[in-house]
Amino acid sequence: MSRIGRQPIAVPAGVNVKIDGSTVTVKGPKGTLTETVHPNMQVAVEGAEIRVTRPDDSNLNKSLHGLTRTLIHNMVVGVTEGFKKELEVNGVGYRAAKQGKDLVMNIGYSHQVTVSEVDGITIDVPAPNKIIISGPNKQQVGQFAAEVREKRPPEPYKGKGIKYADEHIRRKEGKAGKGGK
Repeated sequence: MSRIGRQPIAVPAGVNVKIDGSTVTVKGPKGTLTETVHPNMQVAVEGAEIRVTRPDDSNLNKSLHGLTRTLIHNMVVGVTEGFKKELEVNGVGYRAAKQGKDLVMNIGYSHQVTVSEVDGITIDVPAPNKIIISGPNKQQVGQFAAEVREKRPPEPYKGKGIKYADEHIRRKEGKAGKGGK
């Protein structure tokens, strides 16, 4: 049995879960999320918890069991607490600012790079070198953070660029560091 798949998902107060065939809808204070699960997985609401079960022990069903439970758990956490990714902007003259619903960044190009907020995603810039991306959908938040980071990924020599707050950049020595003849 899947150790993750067999754990029940606690449904906090203020969260409504609706199951319609293979479609699971979770509604909470931070929004509404809908996910279509694989038809083999049985999702049931029992009191204040959700249980995911599988019909048999075939490899497909074993792999889908934990995945389905984790996706539904992420939906419940997303509509109650939400998810966030923190990005840091490193480099001389590199900075970010929020103008309306747009994120405007000076990151070493001859022009400013502008990224607009999408539905369900909130951009916050508490400091010129810090960007916080938040929202209820874990996949959307991660994807949007990756797209912002992609505008100027960190380089290994000086570490300039946009990196995740918890990311470690592997540094390299430059040409002068080799010692000479």
